[in-house]
Amino acid sequence: MCYGYGPSRRSLLAAGLGLGAAAVAAASPAAAAATAHHPGKNRIPRDQISIQLWTVRDDLAKDYDATLAYLAEAGYPKIEVALGYFGRTAKQLRTFLDGLGIRASSSHDGLTADQAALDTKIDNALTLGQSFMVVPYLNSTSLDEWKAWAERMNVEAQAARAAGLRYGYHNHAHEFTTDLGGGKTPWDVLTSELDPRLVHLEIDIYWAVTGGVGRGAADPVRFALDVIRRAPQRVLQFHVKDRHLDGDMADLGTGTIDFRRIFDKHQVKEYIVENDTPDVTPRQTAEVGYRYLRKLRF
Repeated sequence: MCYGYGPSRRSLLAAGLGLGAAAVAAASPAAAAATAHHPGKNRIPRDQISIQLWTVRDDLAKDYDATLAYLAEAGYPKIEVALGYFGRTAKQLRTFLDGLGIRASSSHDGLTADQAALDTKIDNALTLGQSFMVVPYLNSTSLDEWKAWAERMNVEAQAARAAGLRYGYHNHAHEFTTDLGGGKTPWDVLTSELDPRLVHLEIDIYWAVTGGVGRGAADPVRFALDVIRRAPQRVLQFHVKDRHLDGDMADLGTGTIDFRRIFDKHQVKEYIVENDTPDVTPRQTAEVGYRYLRKLRF
């Protein structure tokens, strides 16, 4: 998850998102091997690979410049901005990133309270040269609040579109598992209320799979694929985050999610590496993630 202001992995698992027997079988390495696609000819172009900066937040806090430098050295052509600009203006950050050869193509930004704040958010995105801006996290058990948020996102998305930006929403697991009454979930509200002409989806694959586990899906990857297929909104970005059998996040290629199966069915404009809890160090997670996406065939 992003920004640390939602439920932790441990609390989600304790709240009932643990693997059931059927889900364990579906997510096990043996089952994954049985259902895995043979490597195909498709590959992810380098210019579609990015990384969410939340992944390396601990290193950013110690030395922002050195952290961005090692992401460039690892090969990343893009980043998804998070946590602000670390003392720089958007213009200063753009100059710094240009010097590294990295583009800030997307960002995670919360909903704004007024037009002035929205104008600033859009101006900063344009200054950085972004193509996307994404709402990273919303959570409530109120149906009316989710509807109000969707209405506000449509307003923001209209302004973003007028400025030449694509506006999206990023999921976690609770959108699929929270009952707002009568069996309606936040995902039901979002996919029915968000204008598909204006708002796209940034699907976090780990959280969609975890949502499938929470719903008791026999095949959580199929659940994630159905989320992608059934949404009226276009899925233009992926957060590519792996999942250990016990539900913990994993560095790419070390977990149980069959990404080939997903990418074969749906291609996007950005494949964004993320792991909220790097297995060893943030730098190793970043390097492993980039190499995995560059080598993957589907």
